[in-house]
Amino acid sequence: MSELLRMENITKVFPGVKALDGVSLTVKAGTVHALMGENGAGKSTLMKCLFGIYRPDAGRIRLDGKDVEFRSTKEALDGGVAMVHQELSQAMRLSVMDNMFLGRIPLVWRHLPFVSEMELYKRTREVLDELGMDIDPRAPISSLSVSKRQMIEIAKAVSYRARIIVLDEPTSSLNEAEAEKLFGIIELLRSRGCGIIYISHKMDEIFRIADEITVMRDGRYITTRPKYDITMDEIIRLMVGRTLEERYPEKSNELGEELFSVENLSSESAGLSEISLSLHRGEILGIAGLDGSGRTETLECIFGLRRHGGILRVEGRVRDIRSPRAAIGAHIAFISEERRQNGIFPVLSVQENTVISSLKKFNTGPLLSSSRMRAATMDGIKKLRIKTPSEKARIKNLSGGNQQKVILSRWLLTEPEVLLLDEPTRGIDVGAKYEIYKLIIGLAEEGRGIILVSSEMGELLGLCDRIAVLSDGTLSGILTREEATQEKIMRLASGEKV
Repeated sequence: MSELLRMENITKVFPGVKALDGVSLTVKAGTVHALMGENGAGKSTLMKCLFGIYRPDAGRIRLDGKDVEFRSTKEALDGGVAMVHQELSQAMRLSVMDNMFLGRIPLVWRHLPFVSEMELYKRTREVLDELGMDIDPRAPISSLSVSKRQMIEIAKAVSYRARIIVLDEPTSSLNEAEAEKLFGIIELLRSRGCGIIYISHKMDEIFRIADEITVMRDGRYITTRPKYDITMDEIIRLMVGRTLEERYPEKSNELGEELFSVENLSSESAGLSEISLSLHRGEILGIAGLDGSGRTETLECIFGLRRHGGILRVEGRVRDIRSPRAAIGAHIAFISEERRQNGIFPVLSVQENTVISSLKKFNTGPLLSSSRMRAATMDGIKKLRIKTPSEKARIKNLSGGNQQKVILSRWLLTEPEVLLLDEPTRGIDVGAKYEIYKLIIGLAEEGRGIILVSSEMGELLGLCDRIAVLSDGTLSGILTREEATQEKIMRLASGEKV
Protein backbone atom coordinates (compact mmCIF):
# COMPACT_ATOMS: atom_id res chain seq x y z
CA MET A 1 0.00 0.00 0.00
CA SER A 2 1.62 3.21 -1.20
CA GLU A 3 1.61 6.42 0.81
CA LEU A 4 -1.11 8.72 -0.51
CA LEU A 5 -1.13 11.60 1.98
CA ARG A 6 1.37 12.91 4.50
CA MET A 7 0.73 15.85 6.82
CA GLU A 8 3.84 16.85 8.77
CA ASN A 9 4.04 19.02 11.92
CA ILE A 10 0.85 20.96 11.18
CA THR A 11 0.40 23.91 13.53
CA LYS A 12 -2.59 26.25 13.65
CA VAL A 13 -3.10 29.12 16.09
CA PHE A 14 -6.31 31.06 16.65
CA PRO A 15 -6.54 34.12 18.91
CA GLY A 16 -6.10 32.82 22.44
CA VAL A 17 -5.69 29.15 21.59
CA LYS A 18 -3.22 26.82 19.86
CA ALA A 19 -5.62 24.49 18.05
CA LEU A 20 -2.92 22.30 16.48
CA ASP A 21 0.60 21.81 17.83
CA GLY A 22 2.87 19.95 15.38
CA VAL A 23 0.38 17.25 14.33
CA SER A 24 1.37 14.61 11.74
CA LEU A 25 -0.80 12.14 9.82
CA THR A 26 -0.05 9.58 7.09
CA VAL A 27 -2.74 7.88 4.98
CA LYS A 28 -2.07 4.95 2.64
CA ALA A 29 -3.92 4.24 -0.60
CA GLY A 30 -6.79 1.78 -0.29
CA THR A 31 -7.09 2.12 3.50
CA VAL A 32 -9.44 3.62 6.07
CA HIS A 33 -7.58 5.75 8.61
CA ALA A 34 -9.59 6.57 11.75
CA LEU A 35 -8.88 9.90 13.43
CA MET A 36 -9.99 9.93 17.05
CA GLY A 37 -9.96 12.33 19.98
CA GLU A 38 -12.22 14.24 22.33
CA ASN A 39 -14.25 17.20 21.12
CA GLY A 40 -11.78 20.06 20.87
CA ALA A 41 -8.82 17.73 20.28
CA GLY A 42 -8.23 19.35 16.87
CA LYS A 43 -9.48 16.64 14.49
CA SER A 44 -11.79 18.87 12.46
CA THR A 45 -9.27 21.72 12.49
CA LEU A 46 -6.61 19.40 11.05
CA MET A 47 -8.99 18.30 8.29
CA LYS A 48 -9.95 21.90 7.52
CA CYS A 49 -6.25 22.64 7.05
CA LEU A 50 -6.12 19.78 4.56
CA PHE A 51 -9.32 20.90 2.80
CA GLY A 52 -8.27 24.51 2.28
CA ILE A 53 -10.68 26.07 4.81
CA TYR A 54 -7.76 27.05 7.09
CA ARG A 55 -4.15 27.73 6.14
CA PRO A 56 -1.66 26.09 8.55
CA ASP A 57 0.75 28.42 10.35
CA ALA A 58 3.49 25.79 10.06
CA GLY A 59 4.08 22.33 8.59
CA ARG A 60 3.59 20.86 5.13
CA ILE A 61 1.13 18.66 3.25
CA ARG A 62 2.21 16.12 0.60
CA LEU A 63 -0.31 14.44 -1.71
CA ASP A 64 0.90 11.67 -4.04
CA GLY A 65 4.47 12.65 -3.14
CA LYS A 66 4.05 16.32 -4.09
CA ASP A 67 3.82 19.33 -1.79
CA VAL A 68 0.40 21.00 -1.94
CA GLU A 69 -1.03 24.15 -0.36
CA PHE A 70 -4.75 24.50 -0.95
CA ARG A 71 -5.98 28.08 -0.53
CA SER A 72 -9.67 27.20 -0.92
CA THR A 73 -12.03 24.24 -0.88
CA LYS A 74 -12.26 24.46 -4.68
CA GLU A 75 -8.50 24.00 -4.96
CA ALA A 76 -8.72 21.02 -2.61
CA LEU A 77 -11.54 19.42 -4.61
CA ASP A 78 -9.70 20.04 -7.87
CA GLY A 79 -6.59 18.55 -6.24
CA GLY A 80 -8.34 15.31 -5.31
CA VAL A 81 -9.47 15.94 -1.70
CA ALA A 82 -13.17 15.90 -0.70
CA MET A 83 -14.71 16.32 2.75
CA VAL A 84 -18.13 15.50 4.21
CA HIS A 85 -18.69 17.74 7.21
CA GLN A 86 -20.49 16.69 10.37
CA GLU A 87 -22.72 19.78 10.23
CA LEU A 88 -24.67 19.94 6.97
CA SER A 89 -24.48 23.14 4.94
CA GLN A 90 -26.82 22.83 1.98
CA ALA A 91 -28.88 25.15 -0.25
CA MET A 92 -32.26 24.16 1.21
CA ARG A 93 -34.36 25.78 -1.54
CA LEU A 94 -32.57 23.93 -4.32
CA SER A 95 -33.01 20.36 -5.56
CA VAL A 96 -30.86 17.32 -4.85
CA MET A 97 -29.13 17.59 -8.24
CA ASP A 98 -28.52 21.34 -7.85
CA ASN A 99 -26.86 20.69 -4.49
CA MET A 100 -24.88 17.77 -5.87
CA PHE A 101 -23.26 19.82 -8.62
CA LEU A 102 -23.30 23.27 -7.05
CA GLY A 103 -20.38 25.26 -8.46
CA ARG A 104 -19.93 22.91 -11.44
CA ILE A 105 -23.36 22.96 -13.11
CA PRO A 106 -23.20 21.53 -16.68
CA LEU A 107 -24.11 24.07 -19.37
CA VAL A 108 -25.86 23.58 -22.71
CA TRP A 109 -23.06 25.52 -24.39
CA ARG A 110 -19.74 26.14 -22.76
CA HIS A 111 -19.71 29.94 -23.06
CA LEU A 112 -23.43 30.63 -22.55
CA PRO A 113 -25.14 30.67 -19.12
CA PHE A 114 -27.81 28.07 -19.89
CA VAL A 115 -28.02 25.05 -17.60
CA SER A 116 -28.45 21.62 -19.17
CA GLU A 117 -31.17 20.16 -16.92
CA MET A 118 -30.99 16.85 -18.82
CA GLU A 119 -27.24 16.50 -18.24
CA LEU A 120 -27.55 17.58 -14.62
CA TYR A 121 -30.24 14.96 -13.98
CA LYS A 122 -28.26 12.29 -15.84
CA ARG A 123 -25.03 12.86 -13.88
CA THR A 124 -26.84 12.92 -10.55
CA ARG A 125 -28.79 9.77 -11.36
CA GLU A 126 -25.55 7.99 -12.34
CA VAL A 127 -23.90 8.80 -9.00
CA LEU A 128 -26.99 7.85 -6.96
CA ASP A 129 -27.45 4.58 -8.87
CA GLU A 130 -23.76 3.72 -8.47
CA LEU A 131 -24.12 4.08 -4.70
CA GLY A 132 -27.53 2.38 -4.50
CA MET A 133 -29.42 5.48 -3.31
CA ASP A 134 -33.12 5.59 -4.22
CA ILE A 135 -33.52 9.38 -4.12
CA ASP A 136 -35.20 11.57 -6.76
CA PRO A 137 -32.58 14.02 -8.17
CA ARG A 138 -35.31 16.64 -8.67
CA ALA A 139 -36.61 16.46 -5.07
CA PRO A 140 -36.10 19.66 -3.03
CA ILE A 141 -33.32 19.06 -0.52
CA SER A 142 -35.60 20.54 2.16
CA SER A 143 -38.09 17.68 1.65
CA LEU A 144 -35.55 15.04 2.72
CA SER A 145 -34.83 13.78 6.22
CA VAL A 146 -31.53 14.68 7.89
CA SER A 147 -30.21 11.17 7.23
CA LYS A 148 -30.98 11.33 3.49
CA ARG A 149 -29.41 14.79 3.28
CA GLN A 150 -26.30 13.31 4.90
CA MET A 151 -26.22 10.55 2.27
CA ILE A 152 -26.48 13.20 -0.48
CA GLU A 153 -23.37 14.91 0.93
CA ILE A 154 -21.52 11.59 0.85
CA ALA A 155 -22.63 11.01 -2.75
CA LYS A 156 -21.47 14.53 -3.64
CA ALA A 157 -17.99 13.80 -2.26
CA VAL A 158 -17.83 10.55 -4.23
CA SER A 159 -18.90 12.37 -7.43
CA TYR A 160 -15.65 14.38 -7.38
CA ARG A 161 -13.66 11.14 -7.86
CA ALA A 162 -11.31 12.34 -5.11
CA ARG A 163 -8.29 10.32 -3.99
CA ILE A 164 -8.68 11.41 -0.34
CA ILE A 165 -12.17 11.55 1.19
CA VAL A 166 -12.67 12.87 4.73
CA LEU A 167 -15.81 11.66 6.54
CA ASP A 168 -16.51 13.63 9.73
CA GLU A 169 -19.05 11.76 11.91
CA PRO A 170 -20.80 10.41 8.78
CA THR A 171 -23.20 8.07 10.61
CA SER A 172 -24.31 10.54 13.30
CA SER A 173 -27.64 11.05 11.48
CA LEU A 174 -27.95 7.63 9.83
CA ASN A 175 -30.06 4.65 10.86
CA GLU A 176 -28.61 1.15 10.83
CA ALA A 177 -29.62 0.36 7.24
CA GLU A 178 -28.15 3.63 5.96
CA ALA A 179 -24.97 3.08 7.97
CA GLU A 180 -24.60 -0.35 6.34
CA LYS A 181 -25.00 1.28 2.93
CA LEU A 182 -22.27 3.79 3.86
CA PHE A 183 -19.90 0.97 4.86
CA GLY A 184 -20.53 -0.60 1.45
CA ILE A 185 -19.63 2.71 -0.23
CA ILE A 186 -16.44 2.88 1.84
CA GLU A 187 -15.48 -0.62 0.66
CA LEU A 188 -16.10 0.47 -2.93
CA LEU A 189 -13.83 3.51 -2.48
CA ARG A 190 -11.19 1.39 -0.76
CA SER A 191 -11.16 -1.01 -3.72
CA ARG A 192 -10.52 1.96 -6.03
CA GLY A 193 -7.40 2.87 -4.06
CA CYS A 194 -8.85 5.89 -2.29
CA GLY A 195 -7.67 6.91 1.16
CA ILE A 196 -10.51 7.43 3.65
CA ILE A 197 -10.02 9.57 6.76
CA TYR A 198 -12.84 8.56 9.12
CA ILE A 199 -13.71 10.67 12.16
CA SER A 200 -16.14 9.03 14.58
CA HIS A 201 -16.77 8.57 18.28
CA LYS A 202 -18.51 5.22 17.68
CA MET A 203 -15.97 2.61 18.69
CA ASP A 204 -17.78 -0.33 17.09
CA GLU A 205 -17.64 1.41 13.70
CA ILE A 206 -13.93 2.17 14.08
CA PHE A 207 -13.01 -1.43 14.85
CA ARG A 208 -15.21 -2.65 12.02
CA ILE A 209 -13.88 -0.58 9.11
CA ALA A 210 -10.56 1.08 10.06
CA ASP A 211 -7.11 -0.17 9.10
CA GLU A 212 -5.14 2.31 11.22
CA ILE A 213 -6.09 4.58 14.11
CA THR A 214 -4.56 7.94 15.01
CA VAL A 215 -5.38 9.50 18.38
CA MET A 216 -5.18 13.22 19.13
CA ARG A 217 -5.55 15.06 22.44
CA ASP A 218 -5.59 18.81 23.15
CA GLY A 219 -4.35 19.69 19.67
CA ARG A 220 -1.40 17.27 19.79
CA TYR A 221 -0.58 14.00 18.05
CA ILE A 222 -0.57 11.08 20.51
CA THR A 223 -0.10 7.86 18.50
CA THR A 224 -0.90 5.89 15.34
CA ARG A 225 -1.50 2.17 15.64
CA PRO A 226 -2.88 -0.63 13.44
CA LYS A 227 -6.40 -1.58 14.44
CA TYR A 228 -5.33 -5.06 15.55
CA ASP A 229 -2.67 -3.58 17.86
CA ILE A 230 -4.90 -1.42 20.07
CA THR A 231 -7.95 -1.99 22.27
CA MET A 232 -11.04 0.11 22.87
CA ASP A 233 -9.98 0.81 26.46
CA GLU A 234 -6.55 1.97 25.27
CA ILE A 235 -8.11 4.36 22.76
CA ILE A 236 -10.35 5.88 25.44
CA ARG A 237 -7.42 6.28 27.83
CA LEU A 238 -5.28 7.94 25.15
CA MET A 239 -8.16 10.22 24.08
CA VAL A 240 -9.22 11.49 27.49
CA GLY A 241 -6.02 11.02 29.47
CA ARG A 242 -7.80 8.82 31.98
CA THR A 243 -9.70 5.53 32.15
CA LEU A 244 -13.48 5.32 32.06
CA GLU A 245 -14.72 2.44 34.18
CA GLU A 246 -18.34 2.65 33.02
CA ARG A 247 -20.11 3.97 29.94
CA TYR A 248 -23.15 5.17 31.90
CA PRO A 249 -23.24 6.75 35.37
CA GLU A 250 -25.11 5.04 38.17
CA LYS A 251 -28.78 6.05 38.22
CA SER A 252 -30.25 7.27 41.49
CA ASN A 253 -33.19 9.37 40.28
CA GLU A 254 -36.60 8.63 41.79
CA LEU A 255 -39.92 9.11 40.04
CA GLY A 256 -42.48 11.47 41.57
CA GLU A 257 -45.92 12.72 40.56
CA GLU A 258 -46.96 13.28 36.97
CA LEU A 259 -45.29 16.42 35.62
CA PHE A 260 -46.29 16.47 31.95
CA SER A 261 -48.68 14.63 29.67
CA VAL A 262 -49.87 14.72 26.09
CA GLU A 263 -53.12 13.10 24.96
CA ASN A 264 -53.93 12.16 21.36
CA LEU A 265 -51.15 14.27 19.86
CA SER A 266 -51.76 14.38 16.10
CA SER A 267 -50.24 16.38 13.27
CA GLU A 268 -50.99 15.94 9.59
CA SER A 269 -47.84 17.80 8.51
CA ALA A 270 -45.67 15.69 10.82
CA GLY A 271 -47.44 12.40 10.09
CA LEU A 272 -48.33 11.81 13.76
CA SER A 273 -51.53 10.13 14.91
CA GLU A 274 -52.99 10.00 18.45
CA ILE A 275 -49.80 9.73 20.50
CA SER A 276 -50.35 9.78 24.25
CA LEU A 277 -47.47 10.00 26.73
CA SER A 278 -46.95 10.89 30.37
CA LEU A 279 -43.81 12.07 32.15
CA HIS A 280 -43.17 12.06 35.90
CA ARG A 281 -40.91 14.23 37.99
CA GLY A 282 -37.44 12.74 38.09
CA GLU A 283 -38.11 10.52 35.07
CA ILE A 284 -36.04 10.05 31.93
CA LEU A 285 -38.46 8.94 29.22
CA GLY A 286 -36.82 7.65 26.05
CA ILE A 287 -38.35 7.80 22.59
CA ALA A 288 -37.13 5.15 20.16
CA GLY A 289 -38.03 4.37 16.56
CA LEU A 290 -36.67 3.97 13.08
CA ASP A 291 -35.90 6.92 10.82
CA GLY A 292 -39.20 8.50 9.77
CA SER A 293 -41.12 7.14 12.76
CA GLY A 294 -41.90 10.64 14.08
CA ARG A 295 -39.50 10.93 17.02
CA THR A 296 -38.20 14.43 16.25
CA GLU A 297 -41.62 15.58 15.01
CA THR A 298 -43.17 14.62 18.36
CA LEU A 299 -40.75 16.88 20.22
CA GLU A 300 -41.29 19.69 17.71
CA CYS A 301 -45.06 19.51 18.26
CA ILE A 302 -44.67 19.60 22.03
CA PHE A 303 -42.39 22.64 21.72
CA GLY A 304 -44.83 24.48 19.44
CA LEU A 305 -42.72 24.28 16.29
CA ARG A 306 -45.40 22.37 14.36
CA ARG A 307 -49.18 22.70 14.17
CA HIS A 308 -50.86 19.90 16.06
CA GLY A 309 -53.97 18.70 17.78
CA GLY A 310 -54.24 17.10 21.21
CA ILE A 311 -54.13 18.12 24.86
CA LEU A 312 -50.88 19.08 26.60
CA ARG A 313 -50.72 19.39 30.37
CA VAL A 314 -47.86 20.71 32.51
CA GLU A 315 -48.22 20.08 36.26
CA GLY A 316 -51.88 19.17 35.69
CA ARG A 317 -52.70 22.43 33.91
CA VAL A 318 -53.79 22.40 30.26
CA ARG A 319 -51.39 24.47 28.16
CA ASP A 320 -52.08 25.81 24.66
CA ILE A 321 -48.58 25.59 23.21
CA ARG A 322 -48.56 26.95 19.66
CA SER A 323 -45.10 28.54 19.64
CA PRO A 324 -41.66 28.12 21.24
CA ARG A 325 -42.37 31.27 23.29
CA ALA A 326 -45.42 29.56 24.80
CA ALA A 327 -43.37 26.41 25.47
CA ILE A 328 -40.64 28.38 27.26
CA GLY A 329 -43.38 30.10 29.27
CA ALA A 330 -44.57 26.64 30.31
CA HIS A 331 -41.00 25.82 31.46
CA ILE A 332 -40.27 23.49 28.55
CA ALA A 333 -36.84 23.50 26.85
CA PHE A 334 -35.88 21.88 23.54
CA ILE A 335 -32.41 20.94 22.32
CA SER A 336 -32.58 20.26 18.60
CA GLU A 337 -30.78 17.49 16.71
CA GLU A 338 -29.38 19.99 14.19
CA ARG A 339 -27.41 22.34 16.38
CA ARG A 340 -25.83 24.26 13.50
CA GLN A 341 -29.12 24.97 11.73
CA ASN A 342 -31.48 25.31 14.71
CA GLY A 343 -29.31 25.56 17.82
CA ILE A 344 -26.51 28.11 17.61
CA PHE A 345 -26.05 31.68 16.43
CA PRO A 346 -22.68 31.10 14.72
CA VAL A 347 -21.50 34.73 14.49
CA LEU A 348 -22.28 35.46 18.15
CA SER A 349 -20.04 34.74 21.12
CA VAL A 350 -20.28 31.90 23.61
CA GLN A 351 -21.68 34.37 26.17
CA GLU A 352 -24.32 35.72 23.78
CA ASN A 353 -25.38 32.18 22.82
CA THR A 354 -25.61 31.22 26.50
CA VAL A 355 -27.80 34.09 27.74
CA ILE A 356 -29.93 34.76 24.66
CA SER A 357 -32.98 32.83 25.94
CA SER A 358 -32.84 34.40 29.42
CA LEU A 359 -32.19 38.09 28.80
CA LYS A 360 -34.90 39.21 31.26
CA LYS A 361 -32.78 37.73 34.06
CA PHE A 362 -30.02 40.24 33.35
CA ASN A 363 -32.11 43.41 33.08
CA THR A 364 -30.91 46.37 35.12
CA GLY A 365 -33.43 48.98 34.06
CA PRO A 366 -33.09 49.69 30.34
CA LEU A 367 -29.71 47.91 30.08
CA LEU A 368 -28.34 44.40 30.45
CA SER A 369 -25.80 43.64 33.18
CA SER A 370 -22.58 42.55 31.47
CA SER A 371 -21.07 41.32 34.73
CA ARG A 372 -24.05 39.11 35.57
CA MET A 373 -24.18 37.69 32.02
CA ARG A 374 -20.47 36.93 32.18
CA ALA A 375 -20.83 35.28 35.61
CA ALA A 376 -23.69 33.06 34.36
CA THR A 377 -21.70 32.11 31.27
CA MET A 378 -18.54 31.32 33.21
CA ASP A 379 -20.58 29.18 35.61
CA GLY A 380 -21.90 27.16 32.64
CA ILE A 381 -18.40 26.86 31.15
CA LYS A 382 -17.10 25.51 34.45
CA LYS A 383 -19.98 23.11 35.19
CA LEU A 384 -20.15 21.64 31.68
CA ARG A 385 -16.36 21.74 31.10
CA ILE A 386 -16.73 23.73 27.89
CA LYS A 387 -13.44 24.12 26.03
CA THR A 388 -13.26 27.72 24.80
CA PRO A 389 -10.49 30.36 24.83
CA SER A 390 -12.92 32.77 26.53
CA GLU A 391 -16.59 33.58 26.87
CA LYS A 392 -16.09 36.17 24.09
CA ALA A 393 -15.00 33.58 21.48
CA ARG A 394 -17.38 33.05 18.58
CA ILE A 395 -19.27 29.84 19.05
CA LYS A 396 -18.68 28.79 15.41
CA ASN A 397 -14.99 28.34 16.27
CA LEU A 398 -15.76 25.73 18.95
CA SER A 399 -15.93 22.00 18.26
CA GLY A 400 -19.36 20.46 17.73
CA GLY A 401 -19.43 18.88 21.18
CA ASN A 402 -18.58 22.14 22.91
CA GLN A 403 -21.24 23.94 20.90
CA GLN A 404 -23.72 21.37 22.22
CA LYS A 405 -22.62 22.06 25.78
CA VAL A 406 -23.19 25.80 25.28
CA ILE A 407 -26.74 25.06 24.08
CA LEU A 408 -27.33 22.91 27.18
CA SER A 409 -26.02 25.73 29.36
CA ARG A 410 -28.37 28.18 27.62
CA TRP A 411 -31.47 26.13 28.28
CA LEU A 412 -30.56 25.40 31.89
CA LEU A 413 -30.59 29.16 32.50
CA THR A 414 -34.32 29.16 31.63
CA GLU A 415 -34.88 26.83 34.64
CA PRO A 416 -37.02 24.31 32.71
CA GLU A 417 -39.17 21.67 34.35
CA VAL A 418 -39.39 19.57 31.17
CA LEU A 419 -36.39 19.08 28.87
CA LEU A 420 -36.83 17.74 25.34
CA LEU A 421 -33.49 16.35 24.17
CA ASP A 422 -33.17 15.30 20.51
CA GLU A 423 -29.95 13.32 19.99
CA PRO A 424 -28.12 15.35 22.68
CA THR A 425 -24.85 13.41 22.32
CA ARG A 426 -24.74 13.31 18.52
CA GLY A 427 -21.13 13.77 17.40
CA ILE A 428 -19.81 13.97 20.97
CA ASP A 429 -16.83 11.98 22.21
CA VAL A 430 -17.01 9.25 24.83
CA GLY A 431 -15.61 11.41 27.65
CA ALA A 432 -17.97 14.32 26.99
CA LYS A 433 -20.89 11.89 26.59
CA TYR A 434 -20.31 10.61 30.10
CA GLU A 435 -20.38 14.18 31.44
CA ILE A 436 -23.67 14.88 29.63
CA TYR A 437 -25.14 11.60 30.91
CA LYS A 438 -24.25 12.69 34.46
CA LEU A 439 -25.88 16.05 33.82
CA ILE A 440 -29.08 14.43 32.49
CA ILE A 441 -29.30 12.09 35.47
CA GLY A 442 -28.51 14.99 37.80
CA LEU A 443 -31.38 17.04 36.34
CA ALA A 444 -33.71 14.08 36.86
CA GLU A 445 -32.50 13.78 40.46
CA GLU A 446 -33.51 17.43 40.94
CA GLY A 447 -37.08 16.48 39.99
CA ARG A 448 -37.12 17.64 36.39
CA GLY A 449 -38.60 15.50 33.61
CA ILE A 450 -36.51 14.49 30.60
CA ILE A 451 -37.79 13.26 27.22
CA LEU A 452 -34.83 11.81 25.32
CA VAL A 453 -34.77 10.92 21.62
CA SER A 454 -31.75 8.84 20.66
CA SER A 455 -30.66 6.59 17.80
CA GLU A 456 -28.17 4.83 20.09
CA MET A 457 -29.85 1.82 21.64
CA GLY A 458 -27.29 1.59 24.44
CA GLU A 459 -27.98 5.20 25.39
CA LEU A 460 -31.71 4.54 25.74
CA LEU A 461 -31.21 1.34 27.71
CA GLY A 462 -28.51 2.87 29.92
CA LEU A 463 -30.31 6.10 30.85
CA CYS A 464 -34.08 5.75 30.55
CA ASP A 465 -36.67 4.71 33.12
CA ARG A 466 -39.22 3.96 30.39
CA ILE A 467 -38.92 3.83 26.59
CA ALA A 468 -41.79 4.80 24.26
CA VAL A 469 -41.42 3.27 20.80
CA LEU A 470 -42.88 4.95 17.70
CA SER A 471 -43.65 3.30 14.38
CA ASP A 472 -44.91 5.25 11.34
CA GLY A 473 -46.10 8.17 13.44
CA THR A 474 -48.01 6.12 16.01
CA LEU A 475 -47.16 4.85 19.49
CA SER A 476 -46.27 1.18 19.13
CA GLY A 477 -45.65 0.49 22.82
CA ILE A 478 -44.01 1.61 26.06
CA LEU A 479 -41.44 -0.53 27.91
CA THR A 480 -40.23 -0.13 31.48
CA ARG A 481 -36.50 -0.20 32.25
CA GLU A 482 -36.85 -3.81 33.42
CA GLU A 483 -38.79 -4.91 30.32
CA ALA A 484 -36.71 -3.12 27.69
CA THR A 485 -34.29 -5.03 25.49
CA GLN A 486 -32.82 -4.19 22.12
CA GLU A 487 -34.85 -6.96 20.49
CA LYS A 488 -38.17 -5.76 21.96
CA ILE A 489 -37.49 -2.16 20.95
CA MET A 490 -36.68 -3.17 17.37
CA ARG A 491 -39.79 -5.34 17.11
CA LEU A 492 -42.00 -2.47 18.29
CA ALA A 493 -40.22 -0.03 15.98
CA SER A 494 -41.03 -2.35 13.08
CA GLY A 495 -44.72 -2.33 14.02
CA GLU A 496 -44.82 -5.76 15.68
CA LYS A 497 -46.37 -6.46 19.07
CA VAL A 498 -44.35 -7.79 22.02
